[in-house]
Amino acid sequence: MNAFASGEGRAPFALLGCLLSLAIVAPAQAFGDVKGLSKMGYGKTKDGEAVELYTLQNGKTTVKIATYGATVVSIEVPDKNGHVADVTLGFDSLDGYLGEHPYFGATVGRVANRIAKGKFSLDGKDYTLAVNNPPNTLHGGKKGFNRVVWKAEPVESPDGPAVKMTYTSRDGEEGYPGTLTASVTFTVTANDELKIAYAATTDKATPLNLSNHTYFNLSGKGDATILDHELTLAASNYTPVDDTLIPTGEIVTVSGTPLDFTKPTAIGDRIAKLTGEPGGYDHNLVLDARAGAKATVYDPKSGRVLEMSTTEPGVQFYSGNFLDGTVVGRGGQVYRKHFGLCLEAQHFPDSIHHANFPDSVLRPGRTYTQTTTYKFSTR
Repeated sequence: MNAFASGEGRAPFALLGCLLSLAIVAPAQAFGDVKGLSKMGYGKTKDGEAVELYTLQNGKTTVKIATYGATVVSIEVPDKNGHVADVTLGFDSLDGYLGEHPYFGATVGRVANRIAKGKFSLDGKDYTLAVNNPPNTLHGGKKGFNRVVWKAEPVESPDGPAVKMTYTSRDGEEGYPGTLTASVTFTVTANDELKIAYAATTDKATPLNLSNHTYFNLSGKGDATILDHELTLAASNYTPVDDTLIPTGEIVTVSGTPLDFTKPTAIGDRIAKLTGEPGGYDHNLVLDARAGAKATVYDPKSGRVLEMSTTEPGVQFYSGNFLDGTVVGRGGQVYRKHFGLCLEAQHFPDSIHHANFPDSVLRPGRTYTQTTTYKFSTR
């Protein structure tokens, strides 16, 4: 499905009320009686910008979203015995997100994933980006969308409590052309889903690939690997990469490879067959064009199930390979290798350099849209 639909984009800025730090600013009634939605102060950035934390809940599922980086801070859901726990990796306070970390929960852009050598040409003009993952650009550059404060407004939605976050990326920011207005709307539905809907418009042609980088661990403990989680992916092909994780341009079958998750398979079953350092999954899977869940993760111990569906053509399956014990997260937990997994809905990495990949260029007069849903249940 092409994420660049014709028509005029709408990304209005809403003026929020007074921002208070580390205190509840307004109860849910202040949001036009949006049931299940509240906000509180979450501190300030190093530059003094106030950050807010929004809580969305439906009585069973609770999700917290920070305006810094439009970041999913936590997702609390029950296990098969009704015990509620957070199934994401993250921090206890804003300070953790302001420091160095591997994009926990963040909205990443202007271009998620990698651009080779930090350079590209578009409409006859060359552009140079920051190389923050040598020798490539990763997740938008040194100050991507995960490092800015988004403006937020409540949304009246028939699906459940929702908040819309908006950011304007100026022409030349991180080397990208065009002033881009992007929005991300987070909704917690009555079906225990976190629905993330993206939209964007631009005044100049620009590469665009928005995604969310939440790390999941369905055990809810934070001190165990995800290697015993069972994964099913509706993906018959993948895009091979070189030793810098840049696609070669090929699209090949997963059959006979450790990337074949077309049937439920424990993540740890074949992970040792993957070569390279630090070892593990960090691959773009080409999603099959059929309805239903594109990815399903099941934790046999807790009974929790995560189903991801998306309008995007690909998903980056990442098994937390670079978690090395240097990041101390929520509750003082040391996050080690394979303690979390990511399912990043996306256009293919480095699409700007591969004409055979789905087009990732947004042009004036068109609107980028994308919807990805994470549904939680038990069995």
